[in-house]
Amino acid sequence: MLAGTLGGYKRGHILKCLTDRPCSANQIAEFLNIDYKTTRYHLNVLAKNGMITTQGDKYGKKYFLSRHMKANLNDFNHIWKKITS
Repeated sequence: MLAGTLGGYKRGHILKCLTDRPCSANQIAEFLNIDYKTTRYHLNVLAKNGMITTQGDKYGKKYFLSRHMKANLNDFNHIWKKITS
């Protein structure tokens, strides 16, 4: 999902972004300086795999870390540190 996939690095950055606060797709795209459609694609992958959840509709939709992701945040941070070192 992160280390062994082509888009894993971007998904990791999105997860780190959502660790701090819930965001819209547009906010994430701007903050990470990546294309909006690319951001939406990675958000869909993360949601499909139960790593994030959403609240709201259309442009007001906010993305949050899922309960499962929050429960495993220490493991994610450990993996992320290895990936980014």
